[in-house]
Amino acid sequence: MKLAARVSQVTPSITLAIAAKAKAMKAEGIDVCSFSAGEPDFDTPAHIKAAAAKALEEGKTKYGPAAGEPKLREAIANKLKTINGLDYKAENVLVTNGGKHSLYNLMVALIDPGDEVIIPAPYWLSYPEMVTLAGGKSVIVNTDASTGYKITPEQLKQAITPKTKLFVLNSPSNPTGMVYTPEEIKALAKVIVDADIFVVSDEIYEKILYDGAEHLSIGSLGAEIFARTLTSNGFAKGYSMTGWRLGYLAGPVEIIKAASTIQGHSTSNVCTFAQYGAIAALEGSQDCVEEMRQAFAKRRQVMLERLNAIPGLSCVKPDGAFYLFPDISKTGLKSLEFCNALLEAHQVAVIPGVAFAADNNIRLSYATDMATIEKGLDRLEKFVRSRI
Repeated sequence: MKLAARVSQVTPSITLAIAAKAKAMKAEGIDVCSFSAGEPDFDTPAHIKAAAAKALEEGKTKYGPAAGEPKLREAIANKLKTINGLDYKAENVLVTNGGKHSLYNLMVALIDPGDEVIIPAPYWLSYPEMVTLAGGKSVIVNTDASTGYKITPEQLKQAITPKTKLFVLNSPSNPTGMVYTPEEIKALAKVIVDADIFVVSDEIYEKILYDGAEHLSIGSLGAEIFARTLTSNGFAKGYSMTGWRLGYLAGPVEIIKAASTIQGHSTSNVCTFAQYGAIAALEGSQDCVEEMRQAFAKRRQVMLERLNAIPGLSCVKPDGAFYLFPDISKTGLKSLEFCNALLEAHQVAVIPGVAFAADNNIRLSYATDMATIEKGLDRLEKFVRSRI
């Protein structure tokens, strides 16, 4: 069987593969401590589930508009305006099947074959694969711990060519957890405006911040950058709604209409009654978000102190999200070998940094309970000490 050439150009998700292997081991009765999943371990807040259940009771189970329920699009636009300083209307919003889907729709709508997309590394592993599927070319700009794993304005400027169409910005970041300061965002915005390119700001972790870190939406900095900004977000991380598959894309009307047309011929509308849960998430109490954030903050501190106390490991302190990205280079192992050996020998699942273009690092998620964190880090320390 001859498959389409594009299939061979795309790499299967290493994060999903590691998570699947860990789940299979657990199903066999093996005690696995998993730091692999990028999803909160909390249940979806009760008032959100109640809103979806009410929608079911009311018979909201039919097809809906491909771009999303009007009430949800309005609620998202209101949130973006009041919280993020982005003056969008409902027509500027597309509701998608998760944040990942919003980014894929954008790539297909915006990128032509040969167009270049600048992606700072370490990066969320799906960004370049989406660019490839759209026929574009990913231009990877490497960063390191010296700049907090953040691209500098100078690096961005140097990476731009006449073929550059889009810059991908992710703050707070997956996998590093780093957050760009308002000053850093402003400096990047100037480069983007001067070069007249687009930027997609992936803000899925915006609600998970620590130690006074501030999230600034790049599109809020003025009319010129606003016109060049696409904002991607969703409900998975902040509201613990990963399985609900609810995301959104906001931006110029013509791009949103194009992305909506693409969605209309692929998935059509997002699950109708689930969208009413999303409305409740936006319009209801935000106490649940803060409770989860505080729990993450405690776990982050415990994991960070433990990791940096292990000889051979070093980890930059993250400002957001729920990941740690320690450097393992002193162990003499590359990330995939490290992760496979750790899982097999000590039943601890972590994600190899090679998936994020950082082969000297591993990613640990602290979206898990404290007991698992303590036990898993004991095992990790034993493994590392046996290697150095």
